[in-house]
Amino acid sequence: MNTTLTFTGWDRPGITAQLLSALGEAIPVHDIEQLVVQGRLVLSVAVESVNVDVVSSLAADLGLAIDIRDECDDVVDRRSASALVVLMAHQLQASHVALIAEQIAGLGGNIERIVRTADYPVTAVEMTVSSVPASALKQALAPVSTRLSVDVAVQSATIIRQGARLVVMDVDSTLIQDEVIDLLAQEAGCQAAVAEVTERAMAGELDFEQSLRQRVSALQGTPVAAIESVRSRVRLTPGARTLCRVLNSLGYRLALVSGGFAEIVGPLAEELGVHRFRANTLEVADGRLTGRVVPPVVDRAGKARALREFAGEFGFALSRTVAIGDGANDLDMIEAAGLGIAFNAKPAVAAAADASVTAPYLDSVLYLLGISREQVEALS
Repeated sequence: MNTTLTFTGWDRPGITAQLLSALGEAIPVHDIEQLVVQGRLVLSVAVESVNVDVVSSLAADLGLAIDIRDECDDVVDRRSASALVVLMAHQLQASHVALIAEQIAGLGGNIERIVRTADYPVTAVEMTVSSVPASALKQALAPVSTRLSVDVAVQSATIIRQGARLVVMDVDSTLIQDEVIDLLAQEAGCQAAVAEVTERAMAGELDFEQSLRQRVSALQGTPVAAIESVRSRVRLTPGARTLCRVLNSLGYRLALVSGGFAEIVGPLAEELGVHRFRANTLEVADGRLTGRVVPPVVDRAGKARALREFAGEFGFALSRTVAIGDGANDLDMIEAAGLGIAFNAKPAVAAAADASVTAPYLDSVLYLLGISREQVEALS
């Protein structure tokens, strides 16, 4: 018969050693977990046999409460965890956590553990959930997330989060705050023509390649010096540098894939320590843009293809890849990746992704990868 002892009270150095020593020698430990929250200790240990009187007396001397439970059944198998649920918000409220917990319980799920992983730039907590599939949780929690304005990301607990992965990012409106084609149009003085094509594309009248070619054609005759001007105007998304720095420090491989232009994406990749990139190339003749792109065009399918090729080059299984994007052009790579993340994305993209982030900080993605704020700061 197993006995589970749970101690609670104020923490201090050496308290764990004292409690475990009191259990006696040669006592098998079947399970153990300790957590300190705001200076308060929770230590739970499952043992095969124990002198309850001795342990209770020591707990009283140490000012600890003790709960003793005899368990005839086997200790809970931690491998039963089915999903990881991450909540992120600027101000995470108790009512937010309560509503999420209510939904999990309503599906027959049980929260095995909750731990705070970050307090900046957002508050993030991670729940380990058992007895309900991640797919069912995602479907149930999505409308709650929207109603509360809280990011709720659901991942399968089978995803291996330890070790390096390949992270592939979209560029425009993901890694950077801008749309490069719009900046180029401003330089060329053809904003209206480019905007008209963009509206037609959003209305479904044009596919990506058609819209790209038509927008680039409006740039015909623009001096190549405009590209350098646009480079200087590009604004990184807050947290982009931190994301790349931390992932590089941990041995991840980074790639950028963009329906934009290599003339902008390449220097960004070099600046941020990104290992690979793929983007479209603007054709130039006599120091001016010709209004054409050099084939092949990097489109929706091309982005997914790039992810697979980069994964193969670096030796990562697709299950060890992460894709981050915001638009319909990113859907194929988001669906192909082991973890697809929608970043401030269109509703259809957020619905298709494994996780959705609406906070304006790109480094919030780190918390979905199991990297805590403390680890981020340690790598600074």
